[in-house]
Amino acid sequence: MKIAVTYENGEVFQHFGHTSTFKFYEVKEDKVVSSEVVPTNGSGHGALSAFLAQHGVNKLICGGIGAGAKTALAEKNIEIFGGVTGNTDQRVNELIAGKLKYDPDKVCSHHHDDDHDCGEDHQGCSGNCSSNKPSISILKPGSLLKR
Repeated sequence: MKIAVTYENGEVFQHFGHTSTFKFYEVKEDKVVSSEVVPTNGSGHGALSAFLAQHGVNKLICGGIGAGAKTALAEKNIEIFGGVTGNTDQRVNELIAGKLKYDPDKVCSHHHDDDHDCGEDHQGCSGNCSSNKPSISILKPGSLLKR
């Protein structure tokens, strides 16, 4: 299984469509066997979903993510764990253990012009991300599909 995490300075980057790097984790037998930080050389949900598919990614951990990106990733059979914050290594280990807290309904519902930012050092949605439900999902052990 290959997991990608939107990445900036060791943390989950909070705006999928503007991430400039991913950290990839290769997982075998419920253990991380390798990881690497990879630049995207592009932005936008179409380019990023194709980039992840070309790298054989099965699962994505990210912060805010828009509906268009969710659709593009679903078309590539990439499972999404959105609304996540914190250290990327810790979150991947939680995903593997079935303990990752995430919000499947978290979406970024705004779009930016090239000269406009999200307001928080170009990292987050600054309150512009919304969720239709206030709940957070927790994976249960054994709920992950192994590929």
